[in-house]
Amino acid sequence: MMKNALTNLLKQHPVVAYFILAYALSWAVEIPLAVSAQGWLRVPVPPALHYLASFGPLLAALIVTAATEGSSGLRQLLAGLLKWRVGLGWILFAILSPIILFGIAAVVGYATQEKWPNLALLGEVAYLPYLGIVGAFILWLLTFGVGEEVGWRGFALPRLQQKYSALTATFILGIVWAFWHLPAFFYRDTYMAMGLVTGLPLFLLSILAASLVFTWLYNSTRGSLLMVILFHALFDFLSVSKAGGGNAAAIMSAAVMIWAVLIVVVFKPANLSHEKKQTA
Repeated sequence: MMKNALTNLLKQHPVVAYFILAYALSWAVEIPLAVSAQGWLRVPVPPALHYLASFGPLLAALIVTAATEGSSGLRQLLAGLLKWRVGLGWILFAILSPIILFGIAAVVGYATQEKWPNLALLGEVAYLPYLGIVGAFILWLLTFGVGEEVGWRGFALPRLQQKYSALTATFILGIVWAFWHLPAFFYRDTYMAMGLVTGLPLFLLSILAASLVFTWLYNSTRGSLLMVILFHALFDFLSVSKAGGGNAAAIMSAAVMIWAVLIVVVFKPANLSHEKKQTA
């Protein structure tokens, strides 16, 4: 009887249940990391566990979908991972636009510091041995690509768009997505350097801008998770790497913010795309 009640509750509020579960699964990994980094826990916690937190959104989506929609729902959820027939233009955008932005940052870096990026540094990732460029990209692809996007854009976004405009749905999701990162401000060097008081509002703004771009890409490709995952993984892989020096992250983030504004103006809030918003 308890199981039926829980299933009914999940069916009535699947998105809320999903958000709670995604937070719970990811923060179960990140809170011990934060407590350890702050010196509140004497037992050391391996920092490499950080990458496991990225699978919280994926696992939450699978659990809630399985509980409410069964195997057919799971097939529909994962179908976007194989949706590659979206037109050459979208494939090129997903793959080349982060590379072009990184290239612009490299040119700016050379113009201001007379120094080209050391591409070998792309193979370095925090908390792990040197993986090489291919290995590091695969890590980003599987963790903050697949691990996040099957949940955020695959599960949550289409369900939010059933009830709200694409713009409103994107803002709701963007706020949830931004605060999902909160524990990182207590254990990751790059986040702690920003500071919680000044860094969190700026981080929220950048996440909302990224959410707009991801919604535009997802709706425009009629629900291709593959395109969103490729863009997300490549963007993070290139922007956070030490290879870009101090320019890459700032220039690439600024470009996303500008593009986000243009998306709202050009494509309008209802769908944020020339295609209809994806609701299933």
